[in-house]
Amino acid sequence: MKVVILVGTVRAGRQSQKAALYLQKEFIKRNIETKLIDLLEYSLPIMEERLTRNANPPEAAKKIGDQLKNADAIGLITPEYHGSFSGALKNALDYFGPEFARKSVGVVTASGGKLGGINASVQLQHVVLSMGAYPLPQKLIVPEIQNAFDEEMNPTTELLRKQSDKFIEEFIWFSNAINSAKNVIT
Repeated sequence: MKVVILVGTVRAGRQSQKAALYLQKEFIKRNIETKLIDLLEYSLPIMEERLTRNANPPEAAKKIGDQLKNADAIGLITPEYHGSFSGALKNALDYFGPEFARKSVGVVTASGGKLGGINASVQLQHVVLSMGAYPLPQKLIVPEIQNAFDEEMNPTTELLRKQSDKFIEEFIWFSNAINSAKNVIT
């Protein structure tokens, strides 16, 4: 299985990429090919047209699109901004459609407060469904992200470790189930 993790924040002082780095490390430990796409490393202009409909798409969108297209499953990581997921992630997602079709998508949200981005997680799952993908019912919600991981990107609490393990196991199971079904249908 090939997993792409998309880090959906570009803000200075950001913290949610810690969750992405942790997940990448854990997937690799489980012998899952994992690619991290950090939107901070790409210069995506405001979306004017979807990648597949654009005669001259931005190079960054093409690079991201190729990686998403070749993925079997996708993880979306975002902080919660004003009760929703990041604008940078929304802009990136708007470029794509077919790249997400019939793929499992795990949603991970984070916040500096105690709620961990729960509102963003719900909204992002709706967007995933609208893109023709399948959101994993289990979400990973990371409260107080600034203290959630140590320098080696390990959870600092037993509760977060248990929740992360459950999310990862469910993500793998769900992604394998979706991919098996796709292979039967096509």
